[in-house]
Amino acid sequence: MNPRAWQLLHLLSDGDFHSGEDLARELGVSRATVFNDLTSASESGVQLQRIRGRGYRLHGGWQPYDRKEIERFLGSAAPRFALEIAHQIASSNTELLRRPELISGTVLAVELQTAGRGRLGRPWHSGLNNALTFSLLWRFDCGLNALSGLSLAVGVAVMRALKRFDAKGAGLKWPNDIVAPHGKLGGVLIEAQGDMYGPSIVVIGIGFNCSLPARIDELINQPAAALDQICAKSPGRNELLAALLCELALVLDEFSRNGFAALKEQWEEHHAHRDAQVFLQMPDGTQVSGIARGVSDSGELRLETEQGTRQYHVGEVGLRS
Repeated sequence: MNPRAWQLLHLLSDGDFHSGEDLARELGVSRATVFNDLTSASESGVQLQRIRGRGYRLHGGWQPYDRKEIERFLGSAAPRFALEIAHQIASSNTELLRRPELISGTVLAVELQTAGRGRLGRPWHSGLNNALTFSLLWRFDCGLNALSGLSLAVGVAVMRALKRFDAKGAGLKWPNDIVAPHGKLGGVLIEAQGDMYGPSIVVIGIGFNCSLPARIDELINQPAAALDQICAKSPGRNELLAALLCELALVLDEFSRNGFAALKEQWEEHHAHRDAQVFLQMPDGTQVSGIARGVSDSGELRLETEQGTRQYHVGEVGLRS
């Protein structure tokens, strides 16, 4: 979408109907230009209604990211972060990875990701205002070999943040999914640059379903959940982003000092499959069955199998029916 289309969406962010004539007058363009720009927005997945005689409405409204609002919620933690906000981008992780010169604590929050990525290269589907998608660049003095368990540590930070909003039933699925009883709520994607001895740069991508419009739900090829289903009052995206960043700063500091071992107990408190019969789908297509017995000090999944308790650092977990 071009910048003018985003200006129109900002005018429609209150969720009320606005006539094409009023929108055109506001921007100093023709009604045909308004029609064409909003058509491009619809083609990008933005949910718009157009009713003759009433005009255009952005379904559900839109709460844009607001730097001042985010910094207000961050409070004393605000100086630790350099906030960047983008209207539309393919992937926030990819964008930060191509800019390794950025300072530690750079945050890129995106209103609309067109090619968001999840684990194993799976697509992450989201739309305007129904999701929280951002990436955080963080620098470590250690090398890549000392970052084992980092995605699980990030999961601990996520659960701490969700606790602030009384999210009922949220849990962690090894190694990097945030789940609710009826489906996946969000996920973590970590990508790193560096060598074995350090220093290293890590980009932490986090995506959350804030709500699940039908058209997004239909695109997702697995059971999904959203924050507005598990929170008595779903948080605004600015407040949620600030809460996540505050907890991430604390957890990443702890991880830098003591590794994942210091956070292991907290992770296991939220383990969605704790002591459950599960199977682990391996990259070569084979399966391992057993009882999930938590994780190791470096983040491997511990499975109690017929051959004894084994530890695994790769695989896709599923529940035995």
